[in-house]
This record gives sequence, structure tokens and C-alpha cells, in this order.
Amino acid sequence: MKLIVKLLLTALAVVVLAKILPGVAVEGYDSAVIVAIVIALLRLIVKPILVVLTLPITIVTFGLFLLIINAIIILLAGYFVDSFDVTTIWWALLFSLLLSVFQSILFSLLPED
Repeated sequence: MKLIVKLLLTALAVVVLAKILPGVAVEGYDSAVIVAIVIALLRLIVKPILVVLTLPITIVTFGLFLLIINAIIILLAGYFVDSFDVTTIWWALLFSLLLSVFQSILFSLLPED
């Protein structure tokens, strides 16, 4: 149940950020839910692989390359979901940062188990 609530809150954050950022577009609320699911799956499956493959550059940049990996995850979500579009990697980077902030705020409002 908590997973569904987190996905819906992430979808809400995606819709809000798409309204705020001009380089990000999502067609509707149902698309935002699909985007939230795709981002969650990409973070679960693809991100660990990218982190391991780019470990040397991540160490050299003191972890800042992880921000680029997050932006790549957002661009991949835009590639897989037709109704979600991110124009450049810079918009994806900003979207990723703001999505993390929104998720932290929204998830902190959820009651503990």
C-alpha cells in the first residue's frame, strides 16, 4: 500500500515539475503515473549497473557524476514513455534534482510504519 502511495506522490511531483519547467512535458495524470513507475523501475534495475560501470569517474568527481546518472535515468524514462518529454540533459538534471527534493518533502509527510 505504501508503495502505491509513493508512486502516486511521485506522479504528483512529476506533474507539478512538468508545469514549472519549460523543458519537461507530460501529457496527463495517467502518463505521470506511468512515468513514476518507469522511473522507479529504471532506478531499481539500470542505476546500479551504471553506478558500477562508472565507479572510477564517480570516485574522481567525488560522487558528482551520480547527478549525471540520475539525469540519464530521466532521459531514459522520456525515451520509454512517449507522453513524457525532456528536451536536454540539463533539463533532465534539474528535473532530477527537483524531483528528489519534492519526493523528500512528500515522503516525509507519510506516517511511519
